[in-house]
Amino acid sequence: MADTTHSPTPAKGWKIDKAWVAIVLIPLVLAVFEPAEVWPMITFALTALMHTAPFILFAILAVAYLKSTGAENLLARAFAGREVRMIVLAALAGGLSPFCSCEVIPFIAALLAVGAPLSAVMAFWLSSPLMDPAMFAITAGTLGTGFAVAKTIAAVSIGLFGGFTVKATAKTVLFSDPLKNTPAKACCASSGCGAGSAADVYAGEVNWRFWQQADRRTTFRDTAFENLMFLGKWLLLAYMIEALMLRFIPADMVAQVLGGSGIGPILLAAIVGAPAYLNGYAAVPMVAALLEQGMSNGAAMSFVIAGGVSCIPAAVAVWALVKPRVFAAYLGLAVIGAIVAGLSWGAIA
Repeated sequence: MADTTHSPTPAKGWKIDKAWVAIVLIPLVLAVFEPAEVWPMITFALTALMHTAPFILFAILAVAYLKSTGAENLLARAFAGREVRMIVLAALAGGLSPFCSCEVIPFIAALLAVGAPLSAVMAFWLSSPLMDPAMFAITAGTLGTGFAVAKTIAAVSIGLFGGFTVKATAKTVLFSDPLKNTPAKACCASSGCGAGSAADVYAGEVNWRFWQQADRRTTFRDTAFENLMFLGKWLLLAYMIEALMLRFIPADMVAQVLGGSGIGPILLAAIVGAPAYLNGYAAVPMVAALLEQGMSNGAAMSFVIAGGVSCIPAAVAVWALVKPRVFAAYLGLAVIGAIVAGLSWGAIA
């Protein structure tokens, strides 16, 4: 989380935070070209952020508690030697969890912060944004039960595919040191958050009543604050971008690009799905309209899979956590999974 983005050594001079700069510049630029859209965009972003707030706070407090008590070392050890089972459980849990592609970020950040294997995290990361109980009901009611079931199977399958791919290539350059400024094992990398030094003190020692020790209280406070600022800024930026997409990307333009039949639209839908996708719930009626306008069944499946995993709002938040090569692998796994899902559904439907 916050500790994954800070340098372990103090920065020289004043460093500009690009996320905050973008958050300030977006409404300023919008005010010049579309002043009437500034307030609706800000309102949308803040409302979405407030909706996500319970998930953010849970993840922040959970990680702060783990670090201040020293329990993150126990959690990290619990993952050892059980990677295959974790991948399967993560893919299954992700396919049923009620999180959108942005809401899942706090939990992914928490897992990465406490040392969960990247393979299991990737499995959950890929499958979680694609399906949940409410999404299943909406999809079944609008696009049919068959489409909803197929999307659920695709969500779990893509999670398994991503998880086991990462496991098989974990020792390669692609997935070594995946986090930006990777923290030390089972501890915080940031000297600023204080958890790095605390980890040496807490190693092998767990105190569930952390508030009884001043240094542990400091670790809890600093970790919680830095993670709050980190997740808050990136999710706010993600929702601002989503608001702009909802306003300025017309559905009929997407229909013109993705119409027709054959393998071409399926491949194109997987690529276009990322920038054109809005959010899981808004996408359902949009896809229904696109199907009526001539989109093939395979392209529709490819579009919702690729878009759900790699849409711009989610990608912004993912980019904040991992290094560019891991981010590229994440997008590549999503696109490959989307194409396979589209081809499979196109052959069945």
